[in-house]
Amino acid sequence: MNQIARALMRSAVHGRRGGVRFVSTSGFAIARASSEGFAVKQPSFWLFSASQLIERPFSSSSTSSASSKDDSAPKGGEKSEKSVLVSSYWGITREKSITREDGSPWPWNCFMPWETYKADLSIDLHKHHVPKTFLDKFAYWTVKILRIPTDIFFQRRYGCRAMMLETVAAVPGMVGGMLLHLRSLRKFEQSGGWIKALLEEAENERMHLMTMVELVKPKWYERLLVLTVQGVFFNAFFVLYLISPKLAHRIVGYLEEEAIHSYTEFLNDIDSGAIKNISAPAIAIDYWRLPKNATLRDVIIVVRADEAHHRDVNHFASDIHYQGKELKEAPAPLGYH
Repeated sequence: MNQIARALMRSAVHGRRGGVRFVSTSGFAIARASSEGFAVKQPSFWLFSASQLIERPFSSSSTSSASSKDDSAPKGGEKSEKSVLVSSYWGITREKSITREDGSPWPWNCFMPWETYKADLSIDLHKHHVPKTFLDKFAYWTVKILRIPTDIFFQRRYGCRAMMLETVAAVPGMVGGMLLHLRSLRKFEQSGGWIKALLEEAENERMHLMTMVELVKPKWYERLLVLTVQGVFFNAFFVLYLISPKLAHRIVGYLEEEAIHSYTEFLNDIDSGAIKNISAPAIAIDYWRLPKNATLRDVIIVVRADEAHHRDVNHFASDIHYQGKELKEAPAPLGYH
């Protein structure tokens, strides 16, 4: 850097206009000899001669006129720049051609049209796994005991209950998928599609939460409760899945049975008028391909159908382990979502 400073001074004293040229990128200057004059290559890449660096600041008129030109020049083109999607240097772009079925632009970044689906409303909501073994009974009564503080805290505020339920329900699929992913890497073996199936479940539960947040705005103490419950449940379920995957999946199966019951009560309150049947959020209409005039009742129906599917998947996964087999030996329930 001392050599650069000396070159600057020599160029200024001797009046050489093209003696030293500087390239500035992100605050660094590199000196090199050249006889060329002032040139600009890119917006973030400036070239200038040493004499221009020293002489131009003394000319206030040229500086002010240049700045005024710069201020006024882009105004005509600002609208066009905002309307055009700027291509990333890394090549990460989004196609403008992504639209809804009616041709309108697709508004969501969190999911794409090919990830949407229509829920299977014909699924049996009354299925129940009767606990027979010790582990099954342990899983069943664990879930029943966990329901007690939830009933006390939320009572019949089913919107808030659903929001809390989904923050917990989205954890098991992520934990199970992550552990199967790591197992696949360690053992150099396929998972039989179960990694994707469990991660799909986690993503589907998260979309339930994104929908509920549109309907119910959580209060500060509810957000604090979510942080606490998620921290405890994630770590507890992580350890449990390492110790006994069959017990972990059985617990999730019973949790989903309770979720079906909770959403059924939610629907009963909507039908009785205790909860207003408002319009469905836009995100729910696009995600589940609901009609444009869909209501809260329609959303709860499809969410409940999703929970029934998750119930079946997790009880099925537990049954596989009970038979002494690994998940990869049975077909993964892919393609539902």
